[in-house]
Parts: sequence; C-alpha cells; structure tokens
Amino acid sequence: MATKLNVRYSANTPALAILAGARLSGIEVEANPDKNLPKETVPILYLPTGEEFVGTGMALRYIARAGKCDGFYGSDALLSTQVDQWLDFLSCLKPGSGFPSACEYVNEYLALRTFLVGNSITAADVAIWGSLTICPQFNMVKKGGKAPHLTRWYDFVASKPEMIATVEQCAALKGGSGPKPAAGAKGGAKDDKGSSGGSFDIDLIGAEMGKVVTRFPPEPSGYLHIGHAKAAMLNEYFARTWKGKLIVRFDDTNPSKESDEFQQSIIEDLAKLGIVGDMVTHTSDHFDKLLEVGEKLIKEGKMYIDNTPVEQMRAERMDGIESKCRNQTVEKNMELWKEMVKGSEKGCECAARFKMDMKADNKTLRDPVAYRCNLTPHHQTGTKYKVYPTYDCACPYVDAVEGVTHALRTSEYKDREAQYIWAQKLMGVRKVHIWEYSRLNFVNTVLSKRKLQWFVDQKHVSSWTDPRFPTVQGICRRGMQVEALREFMLLQGASKNVNLMEWDKLWAINKKIIDPVCPRHTAVLAGAKVPFTLTNGPASPEVVIVPRHKKHPAAGQKATTMMKSLWLDAVDAGAVKEGEEITLMDWGNAFVRSIQKDASGAVVGLTGELHLEGSVKNTKLKVTWLPQIDDLVELKLVELGHLITKKKIEEEDDIVDLVNTESWSEVAALGDANMRSIAKGDVIQIERKGYYICDEVYMGPSKPLVLFNIPDGRTKGMMN
Repeated sequence: MATKLNVRYSANTPALAILAGARLSGIEVEANPDKNLPKETVPILYLPTGEEFVGTGMALRYIARAGKCDGFYGSDALLSTQVDQWLDFLSCLKPGSGFPSACEYVNEYLALRTFLVGNSITAADVAIWGSLTICPQFNMVKKGGKAPHLTRWYDFVASKPEMIATVEQCAALKGGSGPKPAAGAKGGAKDDKGSSGGSFDIDLIGAEMGKVVTRFPPEPSGYLHIGHAKAAMLNEYFARTWKGKLIVRFDDTNPSKESDEFQQSIIEDLAKLGIVGDMVTHTSDHFDKLLEVGEKLIKEGKMYIDNTPVEQMRAERMDGIESKCRNQTVEKNMELWKEMVKGSEKGCECAARFKMDMKADNKTLRDPVAYRCNLTPHHQTGTKYKVYPTYDCACPYVDAVEGVTHALRTSEYKDREAQYIWAQKLMGVRKVHIWEYSRLNFVNTVLSKRKLQWFVDQKHVSSWTDPRFPTVQGICRRGMQVEALREFMLLQGASKNVNLMEWDKLWAINKKIIDPVCPRHTAVLAGAKVPFTLTNGPASPEVVIVPRHKKHPAAGQKATTMMKSLWLDAVDAGAVKEGEEITLMDWGNAFVRSIQKDASGAVVGLTGELHLEGSVKNTKLKVTWLPQIDDLVELKLVELGHLITKKKIEEEDDIVDLVNTESWSEVAALGDANMRSIAKGDVIQIERKGYYICDEVYMGPSKPLVLFNIPDGRTKGMMN
C-alpha cells in the first residue's frame, strides 16, 4: 500500500503542524494549498485508501501513530494521554478574546518545562507551535512581555530544522507570501501584514499594561446590529489584552429616540456575546456636571446661544458664514441659556454652539451644536432636564472624566477627530487617544438604525429580532453562533481599510462550528414526494438505532424505520433511470426496476429491490428517504433572502425603491419522527437540504415545526 498522504488546506492558513509533524515522523505528505478556500477552513488529511481526517488534531494523531519517530505520540499510556489533552487544547487557541488567557495558561505550564509532554518534542509541541505561528494575536502576546516561558519555548521549537523547512515550504508554495512566524522566531517577521486577515499587531499610543481603559457607548435607540458587535468586541479585546478595563456606557442624550426596551435589548445582546463591562454607566449620570460645564463655557466666551432656524444654521455652516448671534454678549447668552434650561418656548428656539472656527476647511469645526432642548421625558431621568448635550459635546467630556484612555471609533468619524480634540481642550479635560478602525459594510444590507426602524414601522419585518435583520438577535435567530461572530470580528482585526463585505465568509465560519456537532435528520417536501416500493424490503417495519451524527456521539441517537414503502423527494425520483442502482443513504443500495409517470411525464412512483451487497462507490445517486409511517413530523422550511435588492446602497438611494418583497418563502415538508423532540434554538442538518435552526417547536399537524435555513457560505440564501 502506498504511504504517501495528501493534506489540503487554505493557502492563507497553512497546515504547518501537520506538515512539520510528518517531517518529524518520517512520513511523506503532499501539501496542497488552495487559494480558493476561506482562511478559516480546517485542513484535511487524505489517506491513499480514501479515508480522511479533518482538523489538525485528528491528522496529527494519525501521523504520530503511523510515523517512525519514537515518543512522538508519547512513550507510554500516560504521556500519550497528555499529548491528546494538548491536541484537544487547540480549540482554545483560536483567535478571540480568550486567546490571551489561553496563552497565559500555557506560559504558566511551561515555567519549569522544556517540552509540553515528557523530555522530547511530541505532537503536542508541534500542534501548539503551528497554531501560534498562524495566529496574528500571538505577536501582541509576545509584545506584552507577559509570557516569557511560552516565548522561550516557542522560539526553541521554531528553531528546529523541521519547523524552519516547513515554514519555507509553505511560503514557496504560496509564492513567497506564505506564513510568517510570530515575531522573534528564527526566520520570522515583526508583523503579519502579508496575511489576508486583519491584524491586532498595532501600537496603541500611550498604552501601558494594566492602565488601558476602553469604552463601548451604544445609544439605546435601537437593537445592537453586527456593526455594534464589532465595536463591542474590539473594545473588549484591547481592554483584556492590556489587562485594563472596559466601560459599557449608554449614550442616552436623545430622549426622543431612546427607550427602556432598547436598553434592555442591548444588555441582553452583550450578555449573549459574552461581553461584560467592568463598569456600566450612562451619559445621563453626568448631566448635572455637563450643564455646569455649559454655563462655564458661556462665561468664558467659548460657547454662545443661537436662535437661528435649523435650516439656515445648516446652510451658514456649509458656507462658513458666522451666525448673527456669534458675538453677542455673555449676559445675553446667559439669559438665553437659562431659558433653555427651563425648556421655555423661547429656550426651545435656541441651541448652544461651541465657538470653534467658522472658516475651517474641516466643516465639523464650524461651531457645532453642543446643547439643544428636548421636552420629551427621558427614559432614565424623566422630566428633570429640558436641555441635553449632543453626542459631539458629551462624548469627549465623559470619555475624559470616566478615565477612558483610548476611544475606538470607526473611520467614518475621521473628520470629527479634530472636533473631539478641540472640544476636550475647550472643556478643559484631559486628552483621550483615538484609534480608528473600519466600519463593517455588508452587501444588500442597511445598518443605519433610522432605516432599520423604518423597516419595522412599515411592517416589512416582524420586529427588530426578525431573522432577516442584521441585528445581533436577528442573525442569531437565523442560526448564527456567537463563537462564529466573534471569530469573524477578530479575523477582521483593527484594520482601517473600508470594504464592502459579502456575508459568505461569516456564514462559512458559522458552518465550520455547527457542522461537526449538529444532529442529522431527514425530510422530504410534502408537496413533492414520490413513493418508492421495495419488493424485497422488510416484511414488517424494522427499527434500528443509529447515531444522530456519526462523528459526534454527544449528539445522541435516533430511531430509523426500514420498510418496503418509502418516500423520496420528487427531484430525486425524476433523476433516476430504470435499471439504475442507487444508494439509499444510511441503509444501502437498491435497483430501480420500474418508473411510473403521469400524463405530464412527471414521476409518480418507483418500484425496485434492495441490493445491500452493492457498493456505494459504484452509484451516482445517493438519495435521502423516509418510511411511509404515520409518525412523520410536519415541517415548515423557511428560506430567507436579503431585505435589500441592491448590492451597494448609495447615499442618494431611496430605501423604499430597494425593498425586496420576496425575501421570505416557506415550503411544507415531512421530517423523520425523531424531529418531534427538537427544541427552540436547536441547530440541525437536514441531509442534502442544508442546516436549519428551530424557531417554533412541533405542536401537532396544525402547528408544524418551523425551521429557518442557515446559510453555509456557499448556497444562495439570506446574507450569503
């Protein structure tokens, strides 16, 4: 038998551990990088016999057992088990907020050790080295200087000739732009700018370990969407990486748009995302002090009260024309300020404006509004206040007084950075460093809360949690796993490059997470099913117990009924030819002896016979099937599309013209009897139909099991 193996992997995420393990074990493995595979694709080791091992851990287990390197899998039962533990630990070294903690654990473990297991290099060392080498976050861990033992061990392993040769091999296969070892390793680079993913290997200006404070400041005027999720995760990431603090602050400065419902939804979403702030505050906590600051600015001549009509004020700012009120006396400004504080009719006609620079090329500096009246009761403070600071006024002030060291803002706020700095100088508070990152933009998607609210108000969606919505609750209801969302965000890094992204990459990551564990079930379309009669089938129904997932025992078992009378999907029945041998999945082969058709030529019945000794390798058609029993479960399969028909939405587009009125479709189906036990939120795979999440449990024929299709990154569907 041939001994040459084959490993297929994404060219952007080389299978370093598998290839290096093969070198050390004396096994020849052919490397096959695929540039078309997503970066998050796990490597697959193919054997000459046709078997395959998915993932680094499984592949290394085989190589270690089959190889010629004594002790590579441990020299006794204890050491082999310890190697297995480290191979299982690979899942903890995925990019994410838990990565620094995982590195810290390995660092402590290696304090008095040269190798992870025993006294020589094993598959454990190779596996961990490979994962760290391709992870951009490891550079940040090394830079922090808090993992000396891990760094020592890593540099030692990376210096092995087999490791160096493997890195060079992968680089050559990729055309010279292959994997770069983490900083400090022999042959390595200081960063990973050659990677296709994002990077966290950045310098936070003025950052000190243990002193970094970031903030996530959502406005409680809508549900969190995927863009907010990125902001929250990035702020949490930098706070945890620098062992600092994360402030969750509700920016509640506009009572007209805010509510307790929205605030509560944000709290729930952050909990779902696993984000916990070290402090939870509200901008409204600072209203009294902000009013004092406003009065102080007026008395210092740094702010004035303007009763210019809104449209005129906007036009004057655009043209660089000073307001007639700009140079009025402090006394007049104080008089009008008091009217604003009272919320009088006269006060409501006014706005307080910072006195900056009306001739500035950067128009955000042309005396922006700092305070305005609003008589709507505030969801936190009621009717106590009648004048509220704008975001441009409150944010730089509260950031400073709450101790924020680094304010992460999307690059769309680039022009407002100068305004932020100027406002802090005007108000006499300390400077906060600003770090920009790119805003998430997805095809066929709106992330404006105003536009999302319009969809809700116009009944184009059921609510903010509609599975077609890009809100956290919407996409999670659609089947998105939080782990996938987090991995996707961290793959983006803190990049400043603005891209219009497809949804397929995110859904592909999600598939990678759900596929190894979700139970398998079978269904046929209720209105398009065809009977298949097996003349030599079981005389009476036979029930066998089989795994719900062949490679994941924890998914449990299910009962499968084998009998003479089956249901096939009409599309499969129509593809069969008389005399053809087909495979009935999870049973065996069968010959189709006769095909019955109606007047239109549609197949209405099949007759055949089992041929269980036949080889599945010799059949072209592998079909799913169901027994014709009364216990089948009524299903409603829901397919979802984009809410927007245009891929890239321009500023001048009218959202009304872009609504996809066919974004929701559903079809009745019958599922295997085991689907009765599926609970709300359960994720399953219906064989040959795709992945689904349960939205409504089965309550009987009149209340079927409602399943939403989950995109897999390849098939067409919502956000895919």
